[in-house]
Amino acid sequence: MSGAVPGVMTEPGSAPPGLAPLLDELVRGCFGGATTIGRVAALAGDASTRRYARVWLEGHGAPASAVVMILADRGIALSSEELAVFDQPPPELPYVNVHRFLAGLGVAVPELYADASDRGVLLLEDIGDAALWDTVQGQPDDCVLRSYQRAIDQLLLIQIEGTRQRDPRCIAFQQAFDERLFLWELEHFIEYGIEKRLGQTLPAPDANIVRSHFLQIARRLDALPRYLNHRDFHSWNLFVQDGRIRVIDFQDALLAPAPYDLATLLGDRDTPTVVRPDLEVRLLDYYGQRWRDLSGEPWSLGELQELYFLCALQKALKVVGRFYFLDLVKKKPGYLRYIPATVRQIERILRRFPELAELAAVLSRYLPRCGRPR
Repeated sequence: MSGAVPGVMTEPGSAPPGLAPLLDELVRGCFGGATTIGRVAALAGDASTRRYARVWLEGHGAPASAVVMILADRGIALSSEELAVFDQPPPELPYVNVHRFLAGLGVAVPELYADASDRGVLLLEDIGDAALWDTVQGQPDDCVLRSYQRAIDQLLLIQIEGTRQRDPRCIAFQQAFDERLFLWELEHFIEYGIEKRLGQTLPAPDANIVRSHFLQIARRLDALPRYLNHRDFHSWNLFVQDGRIRVIDFQDALLAPAPYDLATLLGDRDTPTVVRPDLEVRLLDYYGQRWRDLSGEPWSLGELQELYFLCALQKALKVVGRFYFLDLVKKKPGYLRYIPATVRQIERILRRFPELAELAAVLSRYLPRCGRPR
């Protein structure tokens, strides 16, 4: 291949050949001078500006493969511009900062072999390709239940033990889901999920109703106790390796109401097609029982359900706005396929809150169907 480093086979769409000398340096530094790279292949990315590649390694004592995270810059990812609340850029990459804290807790994050973030690269443990979402497809309910219970165990380690051992040096404890951020995300829904998608401004009477209810939701969530949350703890950021749940994409961790990550785990994208309402209740009960066992704090299922569904509603509205933003601004239309399931989630949750009937009536006139404007 033109421009490729001799001895390293790069596949179409793989890491830029110019990175090969750096990768070779990192691999030798981590696993010994006799270790070489057999080939490099690109991996599917996400909604951020980061890219990933897998490198196959050859050499005694080296793992069979590793994963390279290729950074667009050293700042906070563009997918999280609403978190950029610091006067000065963070002194180190948020991924590296949060990784150090979570690894110290015993959270099953990939091992960080080498931090060359100042040169645009991280070298990480390869945890495979089996996302939790993929592993539960076609499985009986008991298998799905056990898989999500294992995910909840990791979540509770983050939330309870992570909060207990809070470290002000960890960037996650310097930012929080507060009224400002909840409203930012809900305004994001109005801007991209309604107005830019339809090419019209929300009429003042409807806008007043929507924003009034959104403010009430934001204030209620803001008043809840805050715990360490992953922020994107969904089935595509959790991998299954040798029966273990492995956790990725945690760089946006922050303080939030405890049910926030749980709502993401059980309700994001197409998850409700697998975690149906009966399983959802069983998993909520499991979460509540394990929370009591680990923290000593009782949590009634009724109270947990109410707060869980309120978090799930806010998250689902944000997701609709975000996915249309990715389509309209970032030219990434692939996420639109999750819009119908997310809209169904919004409609289902709104029916649980009679006090939101006025909001539900207004949104019913503007919510998208099948990812297309009506």
